[in-house]
Amino acid sequence: MRIILALALALGTLYAQNNLTAANQRYFNSVRRNLEAAADVMPAEKYDYRITPAQMTFAEWLMHSVERNYVDCATLKGEKAPAIGNLKTKEEALKDSFAYCAAALATVDDQKVLSTPQMSTAFLHIAVHNNEIYGNIVGYLRSSGIVPPSTAARAQTKK
Repeated sequence: MRIILALALALGTLYAQNNLTAANQRYFNSVRRNLEAAADVMPAEKYDYRITPAQMTFAEWLMHSVERNYVDCATLKGEKAPAIGNLKTKEEALKDSFAYCAAALATVDDQKVLSTPQMSTAFLHIAVHNNEIYGNIVGYLRSSGIVPPSTAARAQTKK
């Protein structure tokens, strides 16, 4: 029994190591949906909202995500991060940055992601950092009387 358990754990570990990109894509798509939906549901007049004076505004959180997405995904693509340039709206900038990242993720495999510490960090940062940003944004939505997209989605699946 111990041998079977050890073998199962070893095979599970190998399977997980060979599917880093699939796992990140799963988490990337989820946080992408949540952040883009949060940008959509927050009224434009609330983009300058801060929960406390020392915190970033809602818009600053979005732009922080945009900037990091371009830096991390450019690393994955092996190119210089594109200039953000003139933005029409922060929602468009966020969506454009996630589209750029989706294209970058389509070009990587586990071997490339594990090739350097910079690649591994950029790869993980896309999901982890954006989830941290979404966690902050949830407070802005709730304190504005808006149900966060992740909560709304869970409520829909329960119906």
